[in-house]
Amino acid sequence: MRRHAYAPANTLPGLLQRGRGLGALMAAEDPSSAAELVHGCIRWEWRWDTTVDERHRYLARLVRDLDLPLRPVVDLLSADEDACERAARVLELLALSGSAEAREALRSHVADGEHWLAVLESVADRWPAEWWDDLADTARARLARGGEPTPWAKVWAHWGIEVPTAARGPERPDPLTGLSGAALLELLADPAEPDARKTDALAVLHGRDPEPALVPLVPALGTADGEFPLPLLPTIVEKLGPRAMPAARDWAVSGTPWLARLGHEVLARHGEEQDAPALVADLERDWVERTWCGPMHTARGLARLGPAAADAVSLLRRFWLQTPHSYERPAYLAALAAISPAGTAEAYTESLWDCERDARLLGVAHAPDRPHVRERLAALRDDPMEATEVANAAGARLAGLTSEASGRE
Repeated sequence: MRRHAYAPANTLPGLLQRGRGLGALMAAEDPSSAAELVHGCIRWEWRWDTTVDERHRYLARLVRDLDLPLRPVVDLLSADEDACERAARVLELLALSGSAEAREALRSHVADGEHWLAVLESVADRWPAEWWDDLADTARARLARGGEPTPWAKVWAHWGIEVPTAARGPERPDPLTGLSGAALLELLADPAEPDARKTDALAVLHGRDPEPALVPLVPALGTADGEFPLPLLPTIVEKLGPRAMPAARDWAVSGTPWLARLGHEVLARHGEEQDAPALVADLERDWVERTWCGPMHTARGLARLGPAAADAVSLLRRFWLQTPHSYERPAYLAALAAISPAGTAEAYTESLWDCERDARLLGVAHAPDRPHVRERLAALRDDPMEATEVANAAGARLAGLTSEASGRE
């Protein structure tokens, strides 16, 4: 079950739902009061985008560091498929951190649980083989009674169990593949051609070198209802790079929403100082409309412009504080640092506890040298739950700080 009615961002529930580092720090001050909130963040889905927003490591650390009971998490293995997945990811990490209870709960689920296939395939990806290798006979017996294993999951190849894949029919050649670039552009420019044919033409162009002559055709390449660009058009425009300028400035102020969005995307990637007001206006519109997916691209464009984008600072700070889309949060902090770094020291420090790997990497690289920062760097370096990239970066930063201190003595 996914809930998007987030608590205010300045409250502990709201901070935990968003995966903010400040939430972890506040929860540590009163673990007993935070317990139900942490368990609730596992019980219900709070990620804005489950494909990119990270939470499992953040929540597993909270359970471990606050010494919270595992039973509410283990019980979720018997809930619906999504809740089981969230609980299993947390328990996998806790097992890596030394929890025998978490490890045995997942092994028991493979033997008796409803979602055993997903759990087995996941732990086999994340755990040492000796932790699950002895479950082979159990898995074979359960497979004999039914189930749909994932063909590419490494556990089946490890055990020599063949998993059939769906047969694919022969691919039919696209009749447009033999057309020249000029012929494809002529097809795209013809208002009598149906959207399906134009989509096929764009698919062919997508696999070729960019065609700058496509730029003037872009405004006419929307769907018949005017709501969206034709498939692959945004990617093709992205491949054009700066050659889509200055036409993108006209697109950005068009009355067609999809074209305006495309124009702003080009300005974010390739705009100049004169484009800062348009990008700031786009970010402000996203704030007013509470558009959480995508403003990070505008933020990156503003970061390129540096101090010329000073009017965006307040908006960027608001997005960093309040976005539920944690995947985008590092971009807002990086933009703030590029445009107006004053006041970012505390944000970098908080980011050492953030749910997002990229946010922790920013904190590792830029948090000021203070005793509690060094303690956190050491904790990240030594944490068996931590992503290898972050652990290595924390170790390198800590070694550098130690070397600098020794050089000053």
